[in-house]
Amino acid sequence: MLTLDGRSALVTGASSGIGAAVAEALAAAGARVGLVARRADRLERVLERCRAHSPGSAMWAADLADLGALPALAAAAEDALGGVDVLVNNAGMPKRRRVQDLSAAEAGDVMGLNYLSPVRLTLALLPGMLARGRGHLVAVGSVAARLGPPHEAAYAASKAALTAFWESMAVDLDGTGVHVHVVQPAIIDTGLFSLPGNDPPLSDLSDALPPGEVAEAVLELIGNGRFERYVPAWFSEMASGKAADVETFVAGVREWTRERVRARDAGAADERAAPPG
Repeated sequence: MLTLDGRSALVTGASSGIGAAVAEALAAAGARVGLVARRADRLERVLERCRAHSPGSAMWAADLADLGALPALAAAAEDALGGVDVLVNNAGMPKRRRVQDLSAAEAGDVMGLNYLSPVRLTLALLPGMLARGRGHLVAVGSVAARLGPPHEAAYAASKAALTAFWESMAVDLDGTGVHVHVVQPAIIDTGLFSLPGNDPPLSDLSDALPPGEVAEAVLELIGNGRFERYVPAWFSEMASGKAADVETFVAGVREWTRERVRARDAGAADERAAPPG
């Protein structure tokens, strides 16, 4: 069982879902945990649970889309936590929309929060890790980074960019004592699938996994030092199959999408035709 006694961790998007589960798992492992998200009321509840394991935990209510404020946030976390040994970049936003319905501003917003924000926060905290000769930089990506699902162009591109940055960073930091990890979750039971401003998901959400499974994967990577972990693990086979034959994969996703859209539209038509009451 991973022990992080005497270490500190900073988790973004920690007010609910995956971020809250990761923060609580790190605190249970002994780390002082810093929580970051916009919603102070929800952060306070997560902080209370973290402090049951790790009394030195703290929180910052902040908008991570404000890129200019990230260096000050990093400095405050370093000061309050006595340095940051583990950074978990989890905060992000979805944007389920066909590209023909997507605006440039929306694509920019997704890239800013999902890619530029974690990169800037990482670069702000990296010098301290390098000076101490230890650290773990974790990105919560998505299987969308490898598989390019329909109606997810903006989101998939942001997670692909994040994954690519992490891959290069893993090589650049070789031998420094700072380790680099990315978790690629599939469908997880969080509020991201019900946020306004997004098309209904085409995937079946009945098989959504609990956020705790992603938290377990994060602790597993920190413990074993590996770079990437899919949740569930069998998605790695799908990603490797796509890489081996992209044309067949894209053709299959097109057909799957046609079937799902037809089924969705038929269900909507049946609902409209049903008598009231």
